[in-house]
Amino acid sequence: MEITTEMIKELRNATGAGVLDCRKALTEAGGDYQKAVDYLREKGMATAAKRADREASQGVVEIYSHGNGRVGVMVEVNCETDFVGRSEIFRQFAHELALQIAASAPKYISEADIPESVLAHEMEIARARAREEGKPEAMLEKIATGRVEKFKDEACLLRQSYIRDESVTIEKMLHQNIGSIGENIVIRRFQRWELGERKDE
Repeated sequence: MEITTEMIKELRNATGAGVLDCRKALTEAGGDYQKAVDYLREKGMATAAKRADREASQGVVEIYSHGNGRVGVMVEVNCETDFVGRSEIFRQFAHELALQIAASAPKYISEADIPESVLAHEMEIARARAREEGKPEAMLEKIATGRVEKFKDEACLLRQSYIRDESVTIEKMLHQNIGSIGENIVIRRFQRWELGERKDE
């Protein structure tokens, strides 16, 4: 796969690594963005990874109401300094997250937040559905695993495609902001309410 200047620039913006390091990472990863980020992290070159250990206790609680008050969202996004917490770029990122949560209704921030019992239940449903569709017994596990991955893509905020640009995930957007702002950013927690929904939904 051809490594384009655009790909290198995007990786550089997200990680803060040098141009040659980004090219090498993309080459090693066969052009796969996420694998290239992992490669840079393993080599200790990704700034976002280095910043991940730094304390983030400043930031903003962004509140957003959508559709004449039919959907409400609160999201806490943290950074390291009050200066960044007040900046336009940081606040814009927090606002975009609130829009994303309102539109895409994630249940968790990351894959690590999904309880094992929920994953087991989803796997069971996916297996039963594949069996119901008459899929071969030998393929059930593979099909079910694929469907659980799709569930994670929909249920986890970081794995969701950004509503304004489907080629970018929220995790990628987070890394880009860490790279351009120069501080650790943490999506701490969120809550989404929809008019008329019951608590168990």
